[in-house]
Amino acid sequence: MSSASVPQPEPTGEAPASSRIENAGLDVIAESDRKGRPSDLFMPWFAANVSVLGLSWGAWVLGFGLSFWQAVLAGVLGVVVSFLLCGFIAVLGKRGSAPTLALSRAAFGYNGNRLSAGISWILTVGWETVLCVTATLASATVLQALGWHNEHGAQVVGFLLTVGLAASAGILGFDTIMKVQTWITWATGVLTVVYLVLVAGHVHWGVISSLPPGSTAAVVGALVMVATGFGLGWVNAAADYSRYLPRTASTGGVIAWTTIGSSLPVVVLLVAGTLLVGSDADLGTAIDSDPIGALTTILPTWFLVPFAVVAILGLAGGIIMDLYSSGLSLLATGLPVKRHVATSIDATIMTVGTIAVILGASDFLGPFQGFLTTLGVVIAAWAGVMLAEAALRRKDYDEAALFTPDGVYGSVNWEAIGLVVLGSVIGWGLVVNSSASWLSWQGYLLGPIGGREGDWAYANLGVLASLLIGLVGHLLLGAGRVRRQEAATGAVR
Repeated sequence: MSSASVPQPEPTGEAPASSRIENAGLDVIAESDRKGRPSDLFMPWFAANVSVLGLSWGAWVLGFGLSFWQAVLAGVLGVVVSFLLCGFIAVLGKRGSAPTLALSRAAFGYNGNRLSAGISWILTVGWETVLCVTATLASATVLQALGWHNEHGAQVVGFLLTVGLAASAGILGFDTIMKVQTWITWATGVLTVVYLVLVAGHVHWGVISSLPPGSTAAVVGALVMVATGFGLGWVNAAADYSRYLPRTASTGGVIAWTTIGSSLPVVVLLVAGTLLVGSDADLGTAIDSDPIGALTTILPTWFLVPFAVVAILGLAGGIIMDLYSSGLSLLATGLPVKRHVATSIDATIMTVGTIAVILGASDFLGPFQGFLTTLGVVIAAWAGVMLAEAALRRKDYDEAALFTPDGVYGSVNWEAIGLVVLGSVIGWGLVVNSSASWLSWQGYLLGPIGGREGDWAYANLGVLASLLIGLVGHLLLGAGRVRRQEAATGAVR
C-alpha cells in the first residue's frame, strides 16, 4: 500500500515553527516542515565532534605502540571511514523523513525493532554519561589550577554548567539544537585554534620521529578503536538530523556534509593530540585518568578559563545530540510519553550516572574502553544490517507501515535479529578487555590466532567481524524481503 493512500501517523504540522518545544517524536515529518539544504548538516555534526577530547585520542592511539605515521594513518582512516557510514545512514533520513530508530522498523519489523531501540538507547545514554563525566573532570581540573582547592565544589560547578546547557537544548528539540550547535561550532572552532597555537611549542619532531613502529595487528586495533569511538558511536543517530531535509535534497550532499562536518574537527584534533603526546609520554599517562584536564598542564594560566569554556561547550555539543537521539530511541522501545519527556528521563539517568562515576571510579580509560568495545560489537552488527538496507532499498518507505505491526514491514524479522545476535556472539569472542575485569569472559574465539595474549588479541577484530556479518548477511538474506516489500508499495519517488 502506498503512503499516499493513507494518513501519515501523528503529522507534525507546524509544531517545530510554532512551539519552543519540538512536538515531533518518531513522526514522519510533514512535507510543509521539511526544509534546508544538505550543507546545513555541517554545523550540528561539527559541533558534536569538535570536543578537545579528540586530542586525548592521540594518546590512546599511540598507546597501541605505533609510530607517528602509523597513528595518523589508523586515526584518520578510522575517523573518516566510520563517519562515512553515518553519511550513508543519513540518506535514509532524507528518504524517510523519520528518525533512525523508526526507519529501522523496515529492517527489523515493528516489534523486532524494539531490540534495536534498546541497543541504541543504551549506547547513547552511555555516551552522554561518558561526555558529562569528562566535562566535569575537566572543569574541576581547570578551577583547581586557578586556585579553587575544593575539588568536589569545582566538579559540581562544571557538572551543572554542562548538564544545564545540554539538557535544555536536547529537550527543546531540533530547531534549538541547530541554533545552539551553530554557536558551539564557531565558539569552539576559534578557541580550539588558539589552543593549538599556544601548545605548538610543546611539539618536538625529533622525539616524535623516533617512535618505533608497531605491528600490523596494533595498527588494525587502533583503527578499529577509533572507528568504534567515533562513527560507530553515532551511526544509530545518523538519520535523526537529515529527516527534516526535503526529499529532493542531494543524496551525495547528505553523505558528504555529514562525513565532512563530523570528520574534520576530529582529524585535526587527533593528529594534534598525537603530536603532543608523541612529544611527551608523561602527558599521555596523565590523559588516561583525566582525558581533558591533563591538557591544561601545558597551557598558560591566562588561557585556562577560555580552555574550560571550549572543553564544556565541545562536550556539551556531543551530549546535546546524544540526548536528543536517546530520547527518540527510548520512544522507539514503546515507552508511551512525549519526546521531551523521554529526553528528560535520559537527562536524569545521565545525571545520576555521572555522579556515580565521579564518586566511585578511580580510572577513566578502563571502564571507557570496556563500554566502547562491548557495545561497539553490537552496534557494528546493527549498522551492518542498516547499511545493507540502504543499499537494497530503491524506493522510499511506506510511511504508515512504519507505525504498525500489521503493515508491509511486519512485526518481527528474525533474520535481521539473528544477524545482530550472531554478530555479537562472534564479535565478543574476538575482542579482549583486560582493563575491565567484569569483561574477562570475552575473547573466547581468539585461540586459533594466538589466544588472549597473542598479537591479534587487541586488534578489535570482533567489531569488524560483527559489521561484516550484519552487512553481508542482510545483503544475502534480506534482499528478497526488501523486493517483496517494495512490490507492495508505490512507485519510486
